[in-house]
Amino acid sequence: MSSATPAPTSRAPRVRRLPLAGVLRLGRPSEIWFKPALSAVASVAPPNLTLLALGRLDLAMYTMAGSLCALYAHNKPYAARARALFRVVLGMVGGLAVALVTASLTANAVVLVTVGAGLAAVQKGLCDATPIRPPGNVVLTFISSASLFAPQTLAQVPGHLALAAAAGVWAWLVGMAPGLVRPCGPERRATAQALETAALYAATHGTGDGHARARAATAAAIQAAWQSLLATGARTEPRRALERLVVRAEVALAAPADTDPEPLRTWARELRGRGPVPRTDDPVGAEVELLGVDAELAAPARPLWTRLGPLAPLVLRTAIGCALAGYASLALGVGRPYWALVTAASLYQANITLTWGRGVQRVVGNLLGVLVFAGVAPLAHTRPAVLVLCCLAFNFGAEALIGRNYWLGSVCVTPMALLITEFARTQQAGELITERVVDTLVGALVGLVAAFAVTNRRATDRIEEALTAVEGARGRAARLLAEPAPAAGALDSAHRALAAALVELRATVDAASGEWWQRALPQERVVLAEQSGHRTLAATVRRRGPHPRPAADRRTGRKTEGVRG
Repeated sequence: MSSATPAPTSRAPRVRRLPLAGVLRLGRPSEIWFKPALSAVASVAPPNLTLLALGRLDLAMYTMAGSLCALYAHNKPYAARARALFRVVLGMVGGLAVALVTASLTANAVVLVTVGAGLAAVQKGLCDATPIRPPGNVVLTFISSASLFAPQTLAQVPGHLALAAAAGVWAWLVGMAPGLVRPCGPERRATAQALETAALYAATHGTGDGHARARAATAAAIQAAWQSLLATGARTEPRRALERLVVRAEVALAAPADTDPEPLRTWARELRGRGPVPRTDDPVGAEVELLGVDAELAAPARPLWTRLGPLAPLVLRTAIGCALAGYASLALGVGRPYWALVTAASLYQANITLTWGRGVQRVVGNLLGVLVFAGVAPLAHTRPAVLVLCCLAFNFGAEALIGRNYWLGSVCVTPMALLITEFARTQQAGELITERVVDTLVGALVGLVAAFAVTNRRATDRIEEALTAVEGARGRAARLLAEPAPAAGALDSAHRALAAALVELRATVDAASGEWWQRALPQERVVLAEQSGHRTLAATVRRRGPHPRPAADRRTGRKTEGVRG
Protein backbone atom coordinates (compact mmCIF):
# COMPACT_ATOMS: atom_id res chain seq x y z
CA MET A 1 0.00 0.00 0.00
CA SER A 2 1.06 3.53 -0.59
CA SER A 3 2.37 5.41 2.35
CA ALA A 4 1.42 8.77 0.96
CA THR A 5 -0.49 10.95 3.37
CA PRO A 6 -3.59 12.55 1.94
CA ALA A 7 -3.51 16.31 1.80
CA PRO A 8 -5.97 18.06 4.08
CA THR A 9 -9.24 18.92 2.41
CA SER A 10 -9.70 22.65 1.88
CA ARG A 11 -12.89 24.09 3.34
CA ALA A 12 -12.88 27.07 0.99
CA PRO A 13 -15.74 26.91 -1.52
CA ARG A 14 -14.98 27.37 -5.17
CA VAL A 15 -17.02 28.04 -8.30
CA ARG A 16 -16.73 25.52 -11.10
CA ARG A 17 -16.94 26.57 -14.73
CA LEU A 18 -19.97 25.48 -16.72
CA PRO A 19 -19.01 23.86 -20.03
CA LEU A 20 -20.48 24.45 -23.47
CA ALA A 21 -18.19 22.23 -25.52
CA GLY A 22 -19.66 18.81 -26.06
CA VAL A 23 -23.12 19.57 -24.67
CA LEU A 24 -24.72 19.08 -28.11
CA ARG A 25 -22.37 16.34 -29.30
CA LEU A 26 -24.15 13.23 -30.54
CA GLY A 27 -23.34 9.94 -28.86
CA ARG A 28 -23.66 6.40 -30.10
CA PRO A 29 -27.22 5.07 -30.32
CA SER A 30 -28.35 2.75 -27.58
CA GLU A 31 -27.97 -0.95 -28.32
CA ILE A 32 -31.74 -1.39 -27.97
CA TRP A 33 -32.80 2.05 -29.28
CA PHE A 34 -35.54 0.50 -31.42
CA LYS A 35 -37.19 -1.38 -28.55
CA PRO A 36 -38.55 1.59 -26.57
CA ALA A 37 -39.41 3.27 -29.87
CA LEU A 38 -41.42 0.28 -31.12
CA SER A 39 -42.94 -0.26 -27.67
CA ALA A 40 -44.13 3.34 -27.62
CA VAL A 41 -45.84 2.99 -30.99
CA ALA A 42 -47.33 -0.41 -30.11
CA SER A 43 -48.65 0.97 -26.83
CA VAL A 44 -49.98 4.31 -28.12
CA ALA A 45 -51.42 3.27 -31.50
CA PRO A 46 -54.30 0.91 -30.53
CA PRO A 47 -55.94 3.25 -27.96
CA ASN A 48 -55.56 6.31 -30.19
CA LEU A 49 -56.85 4.56 -33.29
CA THR A 50 -59.78 3.20 -31.27
CA LEU A 51 -60.65 6.69 -30.06
CA LEU A 52 -60.28 7.97 -33.63
CA ALA A 53 -62.78 5.38 -34.85
CA LEU A 54 -65.17 6.38 -32.06
CA GLY A 55 -64.76 10.08 -32.80
CA ARG A 56 -63.43 10.77 -29.27
CA LEU A 57 -59.85 11.90 -29.80
CA ASP A 58 -60.50 14.46 -27.07
CA LEU A 59 -59.99 11.58 -24.60
CA ALA A 60 -56.57 10.67 -25.99
CA MET A 61 -54.72 12.58 -23.28
CA TYR A 62 -55.98 10.07 -20.70
CA THR A 63 -55.09 6.97 -22.69
CA MET A 64 -51.69 8.50 -23.48
CA ALA A 65 -51.06 8.62 -19.73
CA GLY A 66 -51.23 4.86 -19.51
CA SER A 67 -49.65 4.14 -22.90
CA LEU A 68 -46.47 6.10 -22.17
CA CYS A 69 -45.69 3.75 -19.28
CA ALA A 70 -44.32 1.41 -21.96
CA LEU A 71 -41.24 3.67 -22.19
CA TYR A 72 -39.90 2.39 -18.85
CA ALA A 73 -37.83 -0.56 -17.59
CA HIS A 74 -36.48 -1.85 -20.91
CA ASN A 75 -33.13 -2.75 -19.35
CA LYS A 76 -34.64 -4.80 -16.52
CA PRO A 77 -35.01 -8.60 -16.44
CA TYR A 78 -38.61 -9.52 -17.11
CA ALA A 79 -39.49 -10.54 -13.56
CA ALA A 80 -38.18 -7.20 -12.29
CA ARG A 81 -39.69 -5.39 -15.28
CA ALA A 82 -43.14 -6.71 -14.41
CA ARG A 83 -42.89 -5.19 -10.93
CA ALA A 84 -41.34 -1.94 -12.17
CA LEU A 85 -43.97 -1.39 -14.88
CA PHE A 86 -46.75 -2.13 -12.38
CA ARG A 87 -45.34 0.57 -10.08
CA VAL A 88 -44.97 3.01 -12.98
CA VAL A 89 -48.61 2.49 -13.99
CA LEU A 90 -49.71 2.99 -10.37
CA GLY A 91 -47.58 6.15 -10.12
CA MET A 92 -48.90 7.49 -13.40
CA VAL A 93 -52.55 6.86 -12.51
CA GLY A 94 -51.98 8.21 -8.99
CA GLY A 95 -50.45 11.46 -10.25
CA LEU A 96 -53.21 11.77 -12.84
CA ALA A 97 -55.85 11.26 -10.12
CA VAL A 98 -54.41 14.07 -7.99
CA ALA A 99 -54.27 16.36 -11.01
CA LEU A 100 -57.79 15.63 -12.22
CA VAL A 101 -59.37 15.97 -8.80
CA THR A 102 -57.54 19.25 -8.25
CA ALA A 103 -58.62 20.54 -11.68
CA SER A 104 -62.23 19.65 -10.89
CA LEU A 105 -62.15 21.52 -7.58
CA THR A 106 -60.48 24.78 -8.61
CA ALA A 107 -59.63 26.84 -11.68
CA ASN A 108 -57.19 29.08 -9.80
CA ALA A 109 -54.05 28.99 -11.94
CA VAL A 110 -51.72 29.76 -9.01
CA VAL A 111 -53.10 26.81 -7.05
CA LEU A 112 -52.81 24.56 -10.09
CA VAL A 113 -49.18 25.52 -10.67
CA THR A 114 -48.39 24.99 -6.99
CA VAL A 115 -49.91 21.51 -7.02
CA GLY A 116 -48.08 20.74 -10.27
CA ALA A 117 -44.75 21.78 -8.75
CA GLY A 118 -45.41 19.62 -5.69
CA LEU A 119 -46.25 16.61 -7.87
CA ALA A 120 -43.12 17.20 -9.96
CA ALA A 121 -40.94 17.23 -6.84
CA VAL A 122 -42.48 14.00 -5.50
CA GLN A 123 -42.10 12.32 -8.89
CA LYS A 124 -38.48 13.46 -9.14
CA GLY A 125 -37.62 12.08 -5.71
CA LEU A 126 -39.31 8.71 -6.21
CA CYS A 127 -37.89 8.15 -9.71
CA ASP A 128 -34.34 9.03 -8.65
CA ALA A 129 -34.57 6.89 -5.50
CA THR A 130 -35.61 3.83 -7.52
CA PRO A 131 -33.70 2.27 -10.44
CA ILE A 132 -36.36 3.26 -12.98
CA ARG A 133 -33.86 4.83 -15.43
CA PRO A 134 -34.83 7.25 -18.21
CA PRO A 135 -37.26 8.80 -18.99
CA GLY A 136 -37.51 9.18 -15.22
CA ASN A 137 -39.93 11.75 -13.87
CA VAL A 138 -40.34 13.86 -17.02
CA VAL A 139 -43.13 11.80 -18.63
CA LEU A 140 -45.01 11.53 -15.33
CA THR A 141 -44.71 15.29 -14.78
CA PHE A 142 -45.80 16.08 -18.33
CA ILE A 143 -49.02 14.09 -17.93
CA SER A 144 -49.93 15.31 -14.44
CA SER A 145 -49.11 18.96 -15.22
CA ALA A 146 -51.07 19.01 -18.48
CA SER A 147 -54.04 17.32 -16.76
CA LEU A 148 -54.17 20.07 -14.15
CA PHE A 149 -55.20 22.52 -16.86
CA ALA A 150 -57.74 20.25 -18.58
CA PRO A 151 -61.37 21.27 -17.85
CA GLN A 152 -62.76 18.63 -15.52
CA THR A 153 -65.66 17.73 -13.25
CA LEU A 154 -65.60 15.27 -10.38
CA ALA A 155 -68.11 13.06 -12.18
CA GLN A 156 -65.73 12.69 -15.14
CA VAL A 157 -62.68 11.71 -13.07
CA PRO A 158 -63.45 7.98 -12.58
CA GLY A 159 -64.02 7.44 -16.31
CA HIS A 160 -60.84 9.26 -17.28
CA LEU A 161 -58.82 7.31 -14.72
CA ALA A 162 -60.31 4.07 -16.04
CA LEU A 163 -59.10 4.97 -19.55
CA ALA A 164 -55.59 5.63 -18.22
CA ALA A 165 -55.57 2.39 -16.22
CA ALA A 166 -56.77 0.34 -19.20
CA ALA A 167 -54.08 1.83 -21.43
CA GLY A 168 -51.57 1.19 -18.64
CA VAL A 169 -52.50 -2.50 -18.58
CA TRP A 170 -51.95 -2.62 -22.35
CA ALA A 171 -48.57 -0.87 -21.92
CA TRP A 172 -47.63 -3.49 -19.30
CA LEU A 173 -48.44 -6.26 -21.77
CA VAL A 174 -46.43 -4.55 -24.52
CA GLY A 175 -43.45 -4.17 -22.19
CA MET A 176 -43.56 -7.83 -21.16
CA ALA A 177 -44.21 -9.33 -24.60
CA PRO A 178 -40.54 -9.62 -25.71
CA GLY A 179 -39.93 -11.96 -22.78
CA LEU A 180 -41.91 -14.65 -24.60
CA VAL A 181 -39.26 -14.69 -27.35
CA ARG A 182 -36.04 -13.84 -25.48
CA PRO A 183 -36.60 -14.43 -21.75
CA CYS A 184 -33.01 -13.66 -20.69
CA GLY A 185 -32.40 -10.79 -23.12
CA PRO A 186 -31.75 -8.00 -20.56
CA GLU A 187 -29.39 -10.17 -18.49
CA ARG A 188 -27.50 -11.23 -21.63
CA ARG A 189 -27.06 -7.60 -22.72
CA ALA A 190 -25.84 -6.54 -19.27
CA THR A 191 -23.35 -9.41 -19.15
CA ALA A 192 -22.15 -8.66 -22.69
CA GLN A 193 -21.58 -5.03 -21.71
CA ALA A 194 -19.53 -6.15 -18.68
CA LEU A 195 -17.40 -8.42 -20.88
CA GLU A 196 -16.84 -5.71 -23.49
CA THR A 197 -15.76 -3.07 -20.98
CA ALA A 198 -13.53 -5.65 -19.28
CA ALA A 199 -11.92 -6.37 -22.65
CA LEU A 200 -11.27 -2.66 -23.19
CA TYR A 201 -9.69 -2.44 -19.75
CA ALA A 202 -7.57 -5.52 -20.37
CA ALA A 203 -6.32 -3.89 -23.57
CA THR A 204 -4.82 -1.09 -21.47
CA HIS A 205 -2.86 -3.70 -19.40
CA GLY A 206 -3.95 -1.70 -16.36
CA THR A 207 -1.32 0.96 -16.99
CA GLY A 208 -2.00 2.50 -20.41
CA ASP A 209 -3.65 5.80 -21.27
CA GLY A 210 -7.13 6.07 -19.83
CA HIS A 211 -6.77 2.94 -17.70
CA ALA A 212 -8.30 4.57 -14.60
CA ARG A 213 -11.38 5.62 -16.55
CA ALA A 214 -11.60 2.18 -18.16
CA ARG A 215 -11.27 0.52 -14.75
CA ALA A 216 -14.12 2.60 -13.33
CA ALA A 217 -16.30 1.86 -16.37
CA THR A 218 -15.57 -1.86 -16.07
CA ALA A 219 -16.41 -1.90 -12.36
CA ALA A 220 -19.69 -0.07 -13.05
CA ALA A 221 -20.62 -2.44 -15.89
CA ILE A 222 -19.87 -5.50 -13.74
CA GLN A 223 -21.94 -4.08 -10.92
CA ALA A 224 -24.81 -3.41 -13.35
CA ALA A 225 -24.57 -6.98 -14.62
CA TRP A 226 -24.76 -8.38 -11.09
CA GLN A 227 -27.74 -6.15 -10.33
CA SER A 228 -29.47 -7.49 -13.42
CA LEU A 229 -28.72 -11.10 -12.52
CA LEU A 230 -29.70 -10.65 -8.87
CA ALA A 231 -32.94 -8.82 -9.74
CA THR A 232 -34.78 -12.11 -9.96
CA GLY A 233 -34.71 -15.05 -7.59
CA ALA A 234 -34.95 -17.69 -10.32
CA ARG A 235 -31.39 -19.02 -10.73
CA THR A 236 -31.89 -21.09 -13.87
CA GLU A 237 -28.96 -22.76 -15.60
CA PRO A 238 -28.69 -20.00 -18.27
CA ARG A 239 -28.47 -17.42 -15.50
CA ARG A 240 -25.82 -19.46 -13.69
CA ALA A 241 -23.85 -19.52 -16.94
CA LEU A 242 -24.20 -15.73 -17.16
CA GLU A 243 -22.98 -15.43 -13.56
CA ARG A 244 -19.86 -17.37 -14.49
CA LEU A 245 -19.22 -15.02 -17.42
CA VAL A 246 -19.52 -12.01 -15.10
CA VAL A 247 -16.93 -13.68 -12.88
CA ARG A 248 -14.67 -13.81 -15.95
CA ALA A 249 -15.13 -10.04 -16.32
CA GLU A 250 -14.21 -9.67 -12.64
CA VAL A 251 -11.06 -11.68 -13.22
CA ALA A 252 -10.12 -9.33 -16.08
CA LEU A 253 -10.73 -6.34 -13.81
CA ALA A 254 -8.47 -7.88 -11.19
CA ALA A 255 -5.65 -8.88 -13.55
CA PRO A 256 -5.83 -6.84 -16.77
CA ALA A 257 -2.18 -7.37 -17.69
CA ASP A 258 -2.63 -11.14 -17.69
CA THR A 259 -5.99 -11.24 -19.47
CA ASP A 260 -6.48 -11.89 -23.16
CA PRO A 261 -9.36 -9.61 -24.23
CA GLU A 262 -10.33 -11.63 -27.31
CA PRO A 263 -12.27 -14.40 -25.51
CA LEU A 264 -14.16 -11.71 -23.62
CA ARG A 265 -15.13 -10.02 -26.88
CA THR A 266 -16.10 -13.36 -28.40
CA TRP A 267 -18.36 -14.22 -25.49
CA ALA A 268 -19.94 -10.77 -25.68
CA ARG A 269 -20.70 -11.21 -29.38
CA GLU A 270 -22.24 -14.62 -28.74
CA LEU A 271 -24.39 -13.20 -25.95
CA ARG A 272 -25.77 -10.54 -28.28
CA GLY A 273 -26.74 -13.25 -30.74
CA ARG A 274 -29.59 -15.72 -30.42
CA GLY A 275 -27.55 -18.82 -29.61
CA PRO A 276 -27.18 -20.45 -26.19
CA VAL A 277 -25.21 -18.77 -23.42
CA PRO A 278 -21.50 -19.48 -24.07
CA ARG A 279 -19.70 -21.64 -21.53
CA THR A 280 -16.31 -20.99 -20.02
CA ASP A 281 -13.83 -23.77 -20.73
CA ASP A 282 -12.03 -23.82 -17.39
CA PRO A 283 -12.94 -24.41 -13.73
CA VAL A 284 -13.04 -20.73 -12.83
CA GLY A 285 -16.81 -20.84 -13.29
CA ALA A 286 -17.28 -23.55 -10.69
CA GLU A 287 -20.06 -23.15 -8.14
CA VAL A 288 -17.52 -22.36 -5.43
CA GLU A 289 -17.29 -18.84 -6.84
CA LEU A 290 -21.07 -18.28 -6.74
CA LEU A 291 -21.92 -19.40 -3.23
CA GLY A 292 -22.54 -15.82 -2.10
CA VAL A 293 -25.30 -15.24 -4.66
CA ASP A 294 -28.02 -17.04 -2.70
CA ALA A 295 -27.17 -15.03 0.42
CA GLU A 296 -27.41 -11.78 -1.54
CA LEU A 297 -30.77 -12.80 -3.01
CA ALA A 298 -32.07 -13.39 0.52
CA ALA A 299 -30.77 -10.06 1.86
CA PRO A 300 -33.43 -7.39 2.51
CA ALA A 301 -33.63 -4.45 0.10
CA ARG A 302 -32.38 -1.06 1.21
CA PRO A 303 -35.33 0.97 2.61
CA LEU A 304 -36.67 3.68 0.31
CA TRP A 305 -36.38 6.42 2.92
CA THR A 306 -32.62 5.93 3.20
CA ARG A 307 -32.32 6.60 -0.54
CA LEU A 308 -34.55 9.67 -0.45
CA GLY A 309 -32.46 11.57 2.11
CA PRO A 310 -29.50 12.46 -0.16
CA LEU A 311 -31.93 13.58 -2.87
CA ALA A 312 -33.41 16.39 -0.76
CA PRO A 313 -31.54 19.21 -2.61
CA LEU A 314 -32.69 17.89 -6.00
CA VAL A 315 -36.29 17.55 -4.79
CA LEU A 316 -36.20 21.09 -3.38
CA ARG A 317 -34.71 22.45 -6.61
CA THR A 318 -37.51 20.78 -8.55
CA ALA A 319 -40.29 22.11 -6.32
CA ILE A 320 -38.99 25.69 -6.28
CA GLY A 321 -37.91 25.78 -9.92
CA CYS A 322 -41.17 24.35 -11.27
CA ALA A 323 -43.30 26.64 -9.12
CA LEU A 324 -41.38 29.78 -10.06
CA ALA A 325 -41.35 28.83 -13.74
CA GLY A 326 -45.14 28.35 -13.70
CA TYR A 327 -45.71 31.62 -11.83
CA ALA A 328 -43.47 33.50 -14.28
CA SER A 329 -45.40 32.04 -17.22
CA LEU A 330 -48.67 33.15 -15.64
CA ALA A 331 -47.28 36.64 -15.09
CA LEU A 332 -46.44 36.85 -18.78
CA GLY A 333 -49.99 35.85 -19.69
CA VAL A 334 -49.13 32.54 -21.34
CA GLY A 335 -52.11 30.23 -21.59
CA ARG A 336 -50.25 27.02 -20.85
CA PRO A 337 -47.99 27.55 -17.82
CA TYR A 338 -47.53 23.78 -17.45
CA TRP A 339 -45.13 23.88 -20.40
CA ALA A 340 -42.80 26.12 -18.40
CA LEU A 341 -43.26 23.88 -15.37
CA VAL A 342 -42.38 20.74 -17.34
CA THR A 343 -39.38 22.47 -18.93
CA ALA A 344 -38.02 23.29 -15.48
CA ALA A 345 -38.72 19.75 -14.23
CA SER A 346 -36.79 18.24 -17.15
CA LEU A 347 -33.59 20.14 -16.30
CA TYR A 348 -32.67 18.78 -12.89
CA GLN A 349 -29.89 16.21 -13.01
CA ALA A 350 -27.39 14.86 -10.47
CA ASN A 351 -25.45 18.15 -10.29
CA ILE A 352 -25.35 21.72 -11.60
CA THR A 353 -23.03 20.95 -14.50
CA LEU A 354 -25.34 18.25 -15.86
CA THR A 355 -28.38 20.45 -15.18
CA TRP A 356 -26.78 23.28 -17.14
CA GLY A 357 -26.07 20.94 -20.05
CA ARG A 358 -29.63 19.64 -20.01
CA GLY A 359 -30.91 23.23 -20.08
CA VAL A 360 -28.91 24.01 -23.22
CA GLN A 361 -30.08 20.77 -24.84
CA ARG A 362 -33.72 21.44 -23.92
CA VAL A 363 -33.74 24.96 -25.38
CA VAL A 364 -32.01 23.94 -28.61
CA GLY A 365 -34.22 20.88 -29.09
CA ASN A 366 -37.46 22.73 -28.37
CA LEU A 367 -36.66 25.65 -30.66
CA LEU A 368 -35.83 23.30 -33.52
CA GLY A 369 -38.92 21.26 -32.65
CA VAL A 370 -41.30 24.18 -33.06
CA LEU A 371 -39.84 24.76 -36.52
CA VAL A 372 -40.60 21.13 -37.36
CA PHE A 373 -44.13 21.61 -36.02
CA ALA A 374 -44.59 24.68 -38.21
CA GLY A 375 -43.77 22.57 -41.24
CA VAL A 376 -45.93 19.59 -40.25
CA ALA A 377 -49.00 21.42 -38.87
CA PRO A 378 -50.66 22.12 -42.27
CA LEU A 379 -50.46 18.41 -43.12
CA ALA A 380 -51.67 17.28 -39.69
CA HIS A 381 -54.67 19.62 -39.91
CA THR A 382 -56.01 17.96 -43.06
CA ARG A 383 -57.81 15.17 -41.19
CA PRO A 384 -57.76 13.52 -37.73
CA ALA A 385 -56.23 10.27 -39.03
CA VAL A 386 -53.22 12.18 -40.36
CA LEU A 387 -52.88 13.95 -37.00
CA VAL A 388 -52.75 10.59 -35.18
CA LEU A 389 -50.23 9.15 -37.64
CA CYS A 390 -47.98 12.21 -37.30
CA CYS A 391 -48.03 11.84 -33.52
CA LEU A 392 -47.09 8.17 -33.81
CA ALA A 393 -44.21 9.01 -36.16
CA PHE A 394 -42.85 11.65 -33.78
CA ASN A 395 -43.31 9.26 -30.86
CA PHE A 396 -41.12 6.70 -32.60
CA GLY A 397 -38.54 9.33 -33.58
CA ALA A 398 -38.31 10.74 -30.08
CA GLU A 399 -37.51 7.39 -28.48
CA ALA A 400 -35.20 6.35 -31.30
CA LEU A 401 -33.11 9.53 -31.16
CA ILE A 402 -33.15 10.69 -27.55
CA GLY A 403 -30.45 8.21 -26.54
CA ARG A 404 -27.95 9.92 -28.86
CA ASN A 405 -28.52 13.30 -27.22
CA TYR A 406 -31.43 14.80 -25.36
CA TRP A 407 -31.74 17.75 -27.73
CA LEU A 408 -32.11 15.46 -30.75
CA GLY A 409 -34.98 13.58 -29.14
CA SER A 410 -36.58 16.89 -28.14
CA VAL A 411 -36.78 17.84 -31.80
CA CYS A 412 -39.43 15.10 -32.08
CA VAL A 413 -40.93 15.41 -28.60
CA THR A 414 -41.84 19.08 -29.10
CA PRO A 415 -43.99 18.73 -32.24
CA MET A 416 -45.56 15.57 -30.78
CA ALA A 417 -46.59 17.45 -27.62
CA LEU A 418 -47.96 20.33 -29.69
CA LEU A 419 -49.97 17.99 -31.89
CA ILE A 420 -51.42 16.20 -28.85
CA THR A 421 -52.94 19.51 -27.72
CA GLU A 422 -54.93 19.49 -30.96
CA PHE A 423 -56.63 16.16 -30.33
CA ALA A 424 -59.50 18.03 -28.66
CA ARG A 425 -59.67 20.89 -31.19
CA THR A 426 -57.63 22.45 -33.97
CA GLN A 427 -55.70 25.54 -32.84
CA GLN A 428 -53.72 28.31 -34.46
CA ALA A 429 -50.20 27.09 -35.17
CA GLY A 430 -48.70 30.55 -34.68
CA GLU A 431 -50.23 30.87 -31.21
CA LEU A 432 -49.00 27.43 -30.17
CA ILE A 433 -45.49 28.13 -31.43
CA THR A 434 -45.27 31.49 -29.67
CA GLU A 435 -46.48 30.10 -26.35
CA ARG A 436 -44.17 27.10 -26.56
CA VAL A 437 -41.10 29.24 -27.30
CA VAL A 438 -41.89 31.63 -24.45
CA ASP A 439 -42.55 28.83 -21.98
CA THR A 440 -39.38 27.01 -23.01
CA LEU A 441 -37.21 30.07 -22.44
CA VAL A 442 -38.97 31.00 -19.19
CA GLY A 443 -38.88 27.46 -17.83
CA ALA A 444 -35.21 26.96 -18.69
CA LEU A 445 -34.08 30.34 -17.32
CA VAL A 446 -36.08 30.20 -14.08
CA GLY A 447 -35.28 26.52 -13.59
CA LEU A 448 -31.55 27.15 -13.87
CA VAL A 449 -31.73 30.11 -11.48
CA ALA A 450 -33.47 27.88 -8.92
CA ALA A 451 -30.80 25.21 -9.39
CA PHE A 452 -28.03 27.72 -8.69
CA ALA A 453 -29.91 29.16 -5.71
CA VAL A 454 -30.54 25.81 -3.99
CA THR A 455 -27.01 24.58 -3.38
CA ASN A 456 -26.12 21.00 -2.58
CA ARG A 457 -23.53 21.60 0.11
CA ARG A 458 -23.81 18.00 1.33
CA ALA A 459 -22.29 16.60 -1.87
CA THR A 460 -18.82 16.61 -0.31
CA ASP A 461 -20.19 15.06 2.90
CA ARG A 462 -21.57 12.20 0.81
CA ILE A 463 -18.05 11.56 -0.48
CA GLU A 464 -16.93 11.14 3.13
CA GLU A 465 -19.78 8.67 3.69
CA ALA A 466 -18.86 6.77 0.52
CA LEU A 467 -15.21 6.65 1.58
CA THR A 468 -16.24 5.24 4.96
CA ALA A 469 -18.34 2.59 3.19
CA VAL A 470 -15.40 1.61 0.96
CA GLU A 471 -13.04 1.40 3.92
CA GLY A 472 -15.52 -0.74 5.85
CA ALA A 473 -16.12 -3.10 2.91
CA ARG A 474 -12.40 -3.33 2.23
CA GLY A 475 -11.69 -4.09 5.90
CA ARG A 476 -14.23 -6.92 5.91
CA ALA A 477 -12.78 -8.40 2.72
CA ALA A 478 -9.24 -8.09 4.12
CA ARG A 479 -10.25 -9.90 7.33
CA LEU A 480 -11.75 -12.74 5.32
CA LEU A 481 -8.61 -12.94 3.20
CA ALA A 482 -6.58 -13.33 6.38
CA GLU A 483 -8.67 -16.32 7.51
CA PRO A 484 -7.37 -19.74 6.48
CA ALA A 485 -10.86 -21.01 5.57
CA PRO A 486 -13.59 -18.33 5.25
CA ALA A 487 -17.20 -19.44 5.50
CA ALA A 488 -18.77 -20.66 2.27
CA GLY A 489 -19.85 -17.70 0.14
CA ALA A 490 -18.56 -15.09 2.60
CA LEU A 491 -15.64 -13.97 0.45
CA ASP A 492 -17.85 -13.92 -2.64
CA SER A 493 -20.35 -11.62 -0.91
CA ALA A 494 -17.57 -9.45 0.50
CA HIS A 495 -16.11 -9.11 -2.99
CA ARG A 496 -19.36 -7.81 -4.45
CA ALA A 497 -20.01 -5.55 -1.46
CA LEU A 498 -16.61 -3.92 -1.96
CA ALA A 499 -17.17 -3.66 -5.71
CA ALA A 500 -20.55 -1.97 -5.13
CA ALA A 501 -18.99 0.45 -2.62
CA LEU A 502 -16.28 1.40 -5.12
CA VAL A 503 -18.85 2.02 -7.85
CA GLU A 504 -20.92 4.15 -5.46
CA LEU A 505 -17.81 6.12 -4.45
CA ARG A 506 -16.97 6.89 -8.08
CA ALA A 507 -20.58 7.95 -8.83
CA THR A 508 -20.64 10.15 -5.72
CA VAL A 509 -17.35 11.82 -6.64
CA ASP A 510 -18.53 12.44 -10.21
CA ALA A 511 -21.78 13.97 -8.95
CA ALA A 512 -20.01 16.22 -6.43
CA SER A 513 -17.42 17.27 -9.01
CA GLY A 514 -20.19 18.81 -11.10
CA GLU A 515 -21.62 21.01 -8.36
CA TRP A 516 -21.21 24.70 -9.07
CA TRP A 517 -20.42 25.95 -5.55
CA GLN A 518 -18.66 23.32 -3.51
CA ARG A 519 -15.79 22.72 -1.11
CA ALA A 520 -12.62 21.26 -2.57
CA LEU A 521 -12.95 17.51 -2.89
CA PRO A 522 -10.66 15.04 -1.06
CA GLN A 523 -9.21 13.84 -4.34
CA GLU A 524 -6.10 12.21 -2.90
CA ARG A 525 -8.10 10.22 -0.34
CA VAL A 526 -10.41 9.08 -3.13
CA VAL A 527 -7.50 7.95 -5.30
CA LEU A 528 -5.91 6.03 -2.44
CA ALA A 529 -9.22 4.41 -1.49
CA GLU A 530 -9.88 3.34 -5.07
CA GLN A 531 -6.36 1.97 -5.53
CA SER A 532 -6.38 -0.03 -2.29
CA GLY A 533 -9.96 -1.15 -2.88
CA HIS A 534 -9.18 -2.52 -6.33
CA ARG A 535 -6.07 -4.27 -5.00
CA THR A 536 -8.23 -5.99 -2.40
CA LEU A 537 -10.76 -6.89 -5.12
CA ALA A 538 -7.95 -8.50 -7.09
CA ALA A 539 -6.87 -10.47 -4.04
CA THR A 540 -10.40 -11.76 -3.46
CA VAL A 541 -10.64 -12.88 -7.09
CA ARG A 542 -7.39 -14.84 -6.74
CA ARG A 543 -8.56 -16.38 -3.46
CA ARG A 544 -12.20 -17.16 -4.28
CA GLY A 545 -11.73 -20.14 -6.57
CA PRO A 546 -9.38 -22.20 -8.69
CA HIS A 547 -6.78 -20.27 -10.61
CA PRO A 548 -7.51 -19.96 -14.33
CA ARG A 549 -5.20 -21.37 -16.92
CA PRO A 550 -2.40 -19.10 -18.12
CA ALA A 551 -2.88 -16.83 -21.12
CA ALA A 552 -0.55 -16.48 -24.06
CA ASP A 553 1.89 -13.59 -23.96
CA ARG A 554 0.80 -11.08 -26.60
CA ARG A 555 4.32 -10.44 -27.82
CA THR A 556 5.92 -13.90 -27.70
CA GLY A 557 2.95 -16.24 -27.90
CA ARG A 558 4.32 -18.19 -24.89
CA LYS A 559 2.14 -19.02 -21.93
CA THR A 560 2.25 -16.67 -18.96
CA GLU A 561 1.22 -17.35 -15.39
CA GLY A 562 -1.99 -15.44 -15.09
CA VAL A 563 -5.56 -15.25 -16.30
CA ARG A 564 -6.94 -16.72 -19.43
CA GLY A 565 -9.86 -14.57 -20.59
